[in-house]
Amino acid sequence: MPKGSNTPVPTTALRVELGWRSGPGVPDADASALLLVGGKVRSDGDFVFYNQPAHASGAVRHEGKRDGGGRIVDTLLVDLARVEPAIETIVLAASADGGTFGQVPDLYIEVRDAAQGGVVARFDSTGASVETAFVLGEFYRRQGAWKFRAVGQGYSSGLEGLATDFGITVDEPQHNAPAPPMPTPPPVAPPVTMPPPTAPPVHMPPPVAPPAAVQPPPPPAPPAQPVRLSKVTLTKAAPAVSLTKQGGTSGAMRVNLNWQVHKQFSGWGSKRGRAVAMHADLDLDLCALYELTDGSKGVVQALGNAFGALQRPPYIHLDGDDRTGAVASGENLTVNLDHKQSFRRILVFVTIYQGARSFADLHATVTLQPQFGAAIDFSLDECTVPSTVCALALITNTGSDLVVQREARYLVPERGVSPQRTVDYAYGWGMNWTPGRK
Repeated sequence: MPKGSNTPVPTTALRVELGWRSGPGVPDADASALLLVGGKVRSDGDFVFYNQPAHASGAVRHEGKRDGGGRIVDTLLVDLARVEPAIETIVLAASADGGTFGQVPDLYIEVRDAAQGGVVARFDSTGASVETAFVLGEFYRRQGAWKFRAVGQGYSSGLEGLATDFGITVDEPQHNAPAPPMPTPPPVAPPVTMPPPTAPPVHMPPPVAPPAAVQPPPPPAPPAQPVRLSKVTLTKAAPAVSLTKQGGTSGAMRVNLNWQVHKQFSGWGSKRGRAVAMHADLDLDLCALYELTDGSKGVVQALGNAFGALQRPPYIHLDGDDRTGAVASGENLTVNLDHKQSFRRILVFVTIYQGARSFADLHATVTLQPQFGAAIDFSLDECTVPSTVCALALITNTGSDLVVQREARYLVPERGVSPQRTVDYAYGWGMNWTPGRK
């Protein structure tokens, strides 16, 4: 599509892909969406991005990134049937992290039919230079139907400038204002000696009862918290981050694994004549080994229905079991940071339960999203070994903090050794394992 053109949208369930070519020196980019009434958001809840990945209506969800074949794709799922009647426009934007869009080659936005996979619309953005944010396209209502328009409007003020332009309140660094000068006290007059009274005594009226106590008005509701735009991407060069420094000190922290595969594996498995897996055949399980400060150890996983618990030990819960990879939100673990002092260490890992003999051609993103604090994410490297288990992240209690360490470590089980026992041996957990089934 040329810039400024529009096209009808033939279906309501859509997959919006923001893509670009990866390479040395290419900054990261992030997809976002703003749901507008009269050109502005109604509240900060109408902004969907990495720190606020789902709209309350369920109409828009940020799915996350995948990296493969020299190209990175960040995805939004849009269900136009669930868009509230007041919403007139859904703006589809991108922001650069660590550079400008002049450094991002082959940037495009593509709208796909989420059910059939066909391309509904595509706009290739060209000519970017110093812009750090872009409105690439938008869905808008016209005479009761939805259309898509290719926009291509750039911002040099980044995601913050784009968000505030549409009415978002952004959490900016607080600057300490100088303290106002203390007022100078008035001079104290010297004491005056009064002569003794000569007037007759005065008869005072009886005391009047004080008025009934008046109840103070209820305190005002706390103001809505502004949107936090900060995030952390862990890399091989910078693999660890403090949760405390990022504001993640309490509440629930969601650990998300979002994965996709090509139509079939073309790496290690096919080269050795192994069975290849179709998208619907691969069953990955997100798991966590835990060790608490009282010495207790265990595992949270779908195998054996060991889903854990949030309000009692181990304070970790597996939300469900995505048997196909088709669930938009992927697989999620939730960690109760209100009990962070109970944790000694947590190892988040993923295993292949069925459908393939290695992680070859798997493209996955891991995101840790504290309820309060910046999102932490990283991508998995390409798998080049016959691995069925991958250690994702190690969370360690240092005594005063929880530190998140990117592992992204593929492990190869020995013959007859389960993936769970393999990751246990690699990290010295020291547990006893028995066979289990779903």
